[in-house]
Amino acid sequence: MAQLSLKHIYKRYPNGFEAVKDFNLEVADKEFIIFVGPSGCGKSTTLRMIAGFNSIEGGDIYFNDTRINDMDPSRRNIGMVFQNYALYPHLTVEQNIAFPLVNHKEGKEEIRRRTLEMARLVQIEDLLKRKPGQLSGGQQQRVAIARALVKRPDILLLDEPLSNLDARLRLEMREEIRRIQTETGVTTVFVTHDQEEAMSITDEIVLMRTGVVQQQCPPQQMYLNPANRFVAGFLGNPPINFFRLDVCGGTVCLAEDYMLRVHGAADGPVLVGIRPEAWRLGQGLRTAAEAVEMRGKDLLVTFSLAGERARAILDITAGVAAGDAVELTLEPRLVYIFDPETGARLDAEVAG
Repeated sequence: MAQLSLKHIYKRYPNGFEAVKDFNLEVADKEFIIFVGPSGCGKSTTLRMIAGFNSIEGGDIYFNDTRINDMDPSRRNIGMVFQNYALYPHLTVEQNIAFPLVNHKEGKEEIRRRTLEMARLVQIEDLLKRKPGQLSGGQQQRVAIARALVKRPDILLLDEPLSNLDARLRLEMREEIRRIQTETGVTTVFVTHDQEEAMSITDEIVLMRTGVVQQQCPPQQMYLNPANRFVAGFLGNPPINFFRLDVCGGTVCLAEDYMLRVHGAADGPVLVGIRPEAWRLGQGLRTAAEAVEMRGKDLLVTFSLAGERARAILDITAGVAAGDAVELTLEPRLVYIFDPETGARLDAEVAG
């Protein structure tokens, strides 16, 4: 049985803006799921409806078999971690963590025991006497997570929890959040706009756009099998390249000397999506490297294709420099065919 169920959720604000449209979701017990999408897509609004901070204009939310649409947030047994941490500046770390237990009038020994347990879990037991102003951003985030978990919530909600951290701390804290979730087994819903963050730590991604779910599945599946142009374009760094071309007699001409076979697409205009990592050195497309950027163990090579700028990710041992002539071939599994008008992915198979 699902721990959390959202059925046909709808949210419209008084100004007429439709923030969430017919949202459906099943989150199993102990699952870690991420809402991701651009700003304004409805992900934080949905999270706040689960928490009870936003009203629901349509649909139903269930915790197991209990409908919670009108349940007060204080009765939902949810742990919430906010973007700005929302710590009490006048309280110590220990008092911040303990606050939900004090509020529920737990016994002093129980409060002390569970506070220390959470501090050890998030590895801040040596900071208990400090105040938030004496902590780094990563330390404050750990305090916020400990405070959310100390009351043993049924569901943990995290709203852009890493957006105020620098790049190194973001990487460290996302790994820590995954560790903490694994150790506690708490059902977790995490909101972010960062697709790399979403791809790295979750069991399943819900990708949203203008209040509508575009695709929901495990990260690798979404990356390899995008449902539409938006999904393909949102995931991937560097992003996928799109080319407006024509299918003619079962083939697409990328260049005078390079064609792809396309099975299952009618003759006519299509949008061809090619991920940069689809390219590799080999007999096929003859072109010139217009720019080369070293990215760790890879080279990002920019070249021209079908009148557009294209990118290829090659191994650094390829030894390609700007101005060099190169010959490239494609991995067909990372080439996708879309309807040029609707952006829907076509049921077409690409072959080299």
